[in-house]
Amino acid sequence: MPKFIDTHPMGKLTPAQLKHLQSAAPDEFGVSHHDILFNAQEDRVYCVLDAPTQDAVHQHHRKAGIECEWVHSVESTRT
Repeated sequence: MPKFIDTHPMGKLTPAQLKHLQSAAPDEFGVSHHDILFNAQEDRVYCVLDAPTQDAVHQHHRKAGIECEWVHSVESTRT
């Protein structure tokens, strides 16, 4: 499955919500979280996602009311 990284404001998301999302099953767009990194002081989240397409990443976030500032295709050294 292709991997993508994106960034967006943390907004009202809490660390507990992010932790819950980390273990969520793939959504209807085929997107699941490989890793979630955040900095609450800087209001910043970085999502590393397994997704079929970049568009699926945008759909996944839009459903949550979040617009990504950017999305990039990446490879991981993790399995």
